[in-house]
Parts: sequence; structure tokens; C-alpha cells
Amino acid sequence: MKKFIVVFLVAFSLFSCKESEADKKAILPESNGRINSVSFFIDEALWNGEIGDTIRKKFAAPVDGLPQEEPLFNLNQYPTKIFEGFARKSRSIVYVAKGQKASFSAQTDKYAKPQKVFFITGKNNEEILHILEEKTPEIIQSIKASEITENQRRLKKALISDQKVRDKFGIALEIGANYKYDMVKDNFLWIRKEFTSGYNSVLVYEVPINTIESDSSVIGNIIKMRDSIGKQNIHGVLPNTWMITEEAYAPYLFETKIKGRNTYLTKGTWELKNDFMAGPFVNYAIKDERNNRYLILEGFTYNPSKSKRDLVFELEAIIQSVKFLK
Repeated sequence: MKKFIVVFLVAFSLFSCKESEADKKAILPESNGRINSVSFFIDEALWNGEIGDTIRKKFAAPVDGLPQEEPLFNLNQYPTKIFEGFARKSRSIVYVAKGQKASFSAQTDKYAKPQKVFFITGKNNEEILHILEEKTPEIIQSIKASEITENQRRLKKALISDQKVRDKFGIALEIGANYKYDMVKDNFLWIRKEFTSGYNSVLVYEVPINTIESDSSVIGNIIKMRDSIGKQNIHGVLPNTWMITEEAYAPYLFETKIKGRNTYLTKGTWELKNDFMAGPFVNYAIKDERNNRYLILEGFTYNPSKSKRDLVFELEAIIQSVKFLK
């Protein structure tokens, strides 16, 4: 009987601990903050010196592929003494301070949800700088992934039907409110959202695998493919104008994976041939060997004289929501 009581008490204690942790997670407040904003809790003495310079150089580096320089993230700096207050509900937090030892930790949904929190401490500037050099790529990748997820969560609040995408290409795509099908062909879709100062566009099409892999010049083949599609489908209001890849600057090419599939990601600038319109684009060429094709998901934006970073980021959130149905 005594053994039974002891076992029962231990089990009840473990269950209570698990339940209290679950309850704690359940009552976390909702995090806040604009997309692509990071809150740094770091005292002025560090922020205004070499450590702050390093943070700004890395976390506010120019985004690849935009026609004007825009920072990777907007940085908000707060002194560590107010960390216990409202500001720690920010969605992305990096805490930097001097401590008794060098340490780094990353936590999810610690004070709010969704949330990423990173703690960096060191006995001196050299130790903190060493951690920043080593861990910043990991921090940036984690924050960017969580921001894509947050953007997708916001888009899901009001999605339009992706039935045309499903029927024509065998994929699902989460397309946010105010986007409309602008052009529908057998092998090409143009989905567009207009706003006061411009528009965002998503293109969906497919090409045979050898269109991109016919020789070693992948970037050259992608440019040729884009220019051909632009001439066929994307025209300006003036006669004899169509979309091309900007000729003055070579796009950036990256290798990545989307839903486990090898993907070429191209970032650069588009322009209208024989006109003056231009803007940034992101092109995902996803190798779909099962269907003997490259699925092309491209986003491009037109927002002259205004910020374009978050518009392109929204397009990437839509594209990265892709699911293959066959």
C-alpha cells in the first residue's frame, strides 16, 4: 500500500509539472512587432561601440536584389534594465550583455508567442564579438524563417481560392486577400494585388528540366527563360514593351530547398523593355523530378520611390507556402 501511495504521488507530481508548463505556454500573450523588426536589448555603452557597429553591419546589411539599399531588418535598441517590461513581448529579441562567462542560448516562445529570443553574454567585448561572429548566421536564418511563418499566418486570415493553381499545376498555394487572377492560360498564371502606389505579382508556370539544365550556365538559362515568358505574357501599356531581366546588373543566384526539392533562387531587378518601369523580383525554380519539370514560382513588385523589402518578403511567404499535390 505504501509503495502504491509513493508511486501515485510521484506520478501526480510529474503530471502537475507537465500540466503547469502546458498552462504556462497556453497563457503566453501574443507577441508584437512589425515584420522584419528585431529588438536588441543592449546597453548604450555597448551599442555605441564596436559591438553595436558589428550588430548593425550584420543585421542591417543591404538585402540582395533590391534596386535601392534597404536593411535586412529594422533594429530597435532598448537598455537591458527595461527587459522585464512590455518590450520583451517583441517577436524577435536579441539580448546582449556582459556577464560572468561567455554563453549563447536560443529559445522559442519564452515570453510571448510566436517568439524567438537569443541571449549573448561575455566577460568582455572580445568574447561577445566572437559569439556574434559565430552565431549571427544562425540567428538571422532563424529569424527570417519565423518571419516567413508569421507572414503566412497573417495571409491565412483571408485567403483567396487557389483552385486554378491546383487544377493547372498540381500544387496548393496560400494566396492572401486582395490578390486576383490577372491572367489565366493553360500553362501560365499571373496573380496580382494592386495598392495605391503600385502592385505585387505572383507568376506560376512550368518548364521542362532541360530548359534550365541544358548546359552549365544556370543563371543564363533562367534569364533567357524569364525574358521569354515576359515577352509572351507581361506587357506594358505602351506598344512594344515587355518585361525583361535588367540588363545592367546580373541577378543573384542561390541554391536552396523548397519542400525538400532542390531549388534555384534568383533575385534581381526586372524592367520593361522600351519603357522606364522597373522593380525587384524573386524567382524560385523548383526541380520536380516526379513530373519531369521545373515548377517556376516568381514574385515581382512595382512600388516606385518607396520601400520594397516587405513587399518582396510577402511574395516569398506566398511562394514558400507551396505544397505539391501529386
